[in-house]
Amino acid sequence: MPASEPTPPQSSLPATAAHFGAHVLTEAAGRACDIKAALGGPPCVPSVPAPPAVSVPASPPPDAPTAVVATPIPGLERILRPNGLGTAGLRLISREQLPTPSKPSAAMAGGRPIPGLYHHQVAEPDPVRVEEVSQRIKSWALDEVSLYPEDWEEQFDGFSVGRYMVGCHPDAPTIDHLMIATRLMVAENAVDDCYCEDHGGSPVGLGERLLLAHTALDPVYTTEEYQAPWAESLHADAPRRAYRSAMGYFGQAASASQTDRYRHDMARLHLGYLAEAAWAQTDHVPEVWEYLAMRQFNNFRPCPTITDTVGGYELPADLHAQSAMQKVIALAGNATTIVNDLYSYTKELDAPGRHLNLPVVIAEREGLSERDAYLKSVDVHNDLMHDFESNAAALAADCPVPTVQRFLRGVAAWVDGNHHWHQTNTYRYSLPDFW
Repeated sequence: MPASEPTPPQSSLPATAAHFGAHVLTEAAGRACDIKAALGGPPCVPSVPAPPAVSVPASPPPDAPTAVVATPIPGLERILRPNGLGTAGLRLISREQLPTPSKPSAAMAGGRPIPGLYHHQVAEPDPVRVEEVSQRIKSWALDEVSLYPEDWEEQFDGFSVGRYMVGCHPDAPTIDHLMIATRLMVAENAVDDCYCEDHGGSPVGLGERLLLAHTALDPVYTTEEYQAPWAESLHADAPRRAYRSAMGYFGQAASASQTDRYRHDMARLHLGYLAEAAWAQTDHVPEVWEYLAMRQFNNFRPCPTITDTVGGYELPADLHAQSAMQKVIALAGNATTIVNDLYSYTKELDAPGRHLNLPVVIAEREGLSERDAYLKSVDVHNDLMHDFESNAAALAADCPVPTVQRFLRGVAAWVDGNHHWHQTNTYRYSLPDFW
């Protein structure tokens, strides 16, 4: 691969930072230096950094397209973009040399953003990495876990998971790190499709299927007589094979704390699946607030929460568990999942049966037209995005620890990459004619 480093985007750390508590900062910075990176890394000297100087971007002109970037939070830049405390400066492991990411191009990325949707434009994912990840994940799916039959190949390719994960993890040091996230994403989608949705899924008996699949992530410890049949059951179907294999790779790179964090978030996801299945069995449309509560569990949260593992470093467990960090991660998951509701709206309308998504629930519960319910859902998304960004900025100001800053940038990068993939994946998604 070419030997040039990618050009870092603009900084978005706050211009000032209040102290989170000198002893907490010192201990956390020390832990960050002592943590064993996923694939090993050089020692470092712990320190609490001074906040970098930043410049605040000008507000867009009044006639700017409303579908691009809304007005930024006053006095703060976005958490995502590093300089000063740059990604390279915080890196705890050796990094392969990468080409400079290409700029967005109509020839490379189709689709258009939802008008009025608050989002951030990102560079088109590096095509060299996309191609390598795409080849490796297909080989894994076919050769290692026998994930899908031949007639599903077009759908697997159309999902463009390599492009998805490269776009969501711009600071991943190597292809191997990207593959950690890519296998888990494919495994999660196999469970969703085969147990819940398109390919034979059903709400009936879902709890049993999810429980047995979850044991591929959270191993069963039982008597010798019954351990063997459980282990054999992990090969019984494609979702369990995928979970078992993907979790095995993840566990090799992640710390014990990161691994347990992921298991916890997957349990949250499975709980959300069960709530939605219960509504499907009774043909119940929940209240809007109930639907949003379900979506805080049945959402993308497991994906951005592993951004440190994929980045080759670790956010210490006590910092990850802080209520402020948990709120930021939850808001990121909520916003990205409403993005999915909005871009997949027409796809779900065309599918058999009734699929619950935020526009459908708002239309039913608040008596709005399909168009007005959809546009209100855009507003809900925008509110969640602003809350995510303001809470992330406040946390970055209150806790200027290098791993916290980098983790927040990684979560923000995942939010942006997730939107870019939805917007540009015209194989899967198209917009309703509401404008």
